[in-house]
Amino acid sequence: MGRFTYNRGPRVHIEDRALDHLQLVMTAKLRRGEPFAFTWRDDLSLGGGRTTVWVHPASALAFSYTGTRSRDINRDWLRDLAVTASQPGGLYLTPEPVR
Repeated sequence: MGRFTYNRGPRVHIEDRALDHLQLVMTAKLRRGEPFAFTWRDDLSLGGGRTTVWVHPASALAFSYTGTRSRDINRDWLRDLAVTASQPGGLYLTPEPVR
């Protein structure tokens, strides 16, 4: 289970494979200078609900992984995530499409 940290503030635990895909989409958007909203569901131990952060090129992002190896990338999933990141509601984790 990996961890995404935003500006030394909110942290969310995300499975390593999903985090790999989110990292690729986020860094591609930021390389192009495209800010976006990122929303995730909060853990039930934190009361549930959801958190949204505004991600922009000056954001301090950290992607921490439990494992040491990279995973195979599902291009369909990358495309789906990139589409959500470009929508008014912003990026959120979608289920991985079956290959």
